[in-house]
Amino acid sequence: MTKKVEAIVEGLALVYPDASPELNFKNNFELLIAVILSAQCTDIRVNIITKDLFKAAPNPQAMVDLGIEGITELIRSCGMFNQKAKNIYLTAGLLLEKHGGEVPSSREALMELPGVGRKTANVVLSCAFGEPAIAVDTHVLRVSNRLGLAKGKDPLKVEMQLQKKLPKELWSVMHHRLILHGRYCCKARNPQCESCGIFSLCPRIGVDK
Repeated sequence: MTKKVEAIVEGLALVYPDASPELNFKNNFELLIAVILSAQCTDIRVNIITKDLFKAAPNPQAMVDLGIEGITELIRSCGMFNQKAKNIYLTAGLLLEKHGGEVPSSREALMELPGVGRKTANVVLSCAFGEPAIAVDTHVLRVSNRLGLAKGKDPLKVEMQLQKKLPKELWSVMHHRLILHGRYCCKARNPQCESCGIFSLCPRIGVDK
């Protein structure tokens, strides 16, 4: 790592020493469903939804038994609920049909599931299976660009840049720290610069990159 990157890593570690997912889940299946629901939806809202959803359908078979209409009713307060309900239903069916009811541990198999793109697959690989991964969501994208860790608006390109700049063993925890920093401090609108723990490292205030 460069000295600048190392300083950012150390700074974020001090601010978010116990960074972890804010979605509530008890197993790999619940994690997968929660992450599918989290697209264009806050974790707070997802946690409200999954509290009832997982009571009704704690496993793939129960989710299939609910049917698309049943799932739709339970996730109606989530953005894009119609499409997500269909994806969740089909994903649960594929887990039963192709994976013995278990969540697969490879990116390729995960991305074959409806509603699962690279970002979702990376979250599952990291949180469920302990695989080093950087899931680039809107927060990671924004904060990485603002801090000079990456450049561009393409999530895959930003992911590749972060992988090159960060040691592999830090990929997963930095993913969580960048998310938390973007969610609570380095916001899209009205960033909380006055309370930022790494303010002095930000290129936006004229500090050398």
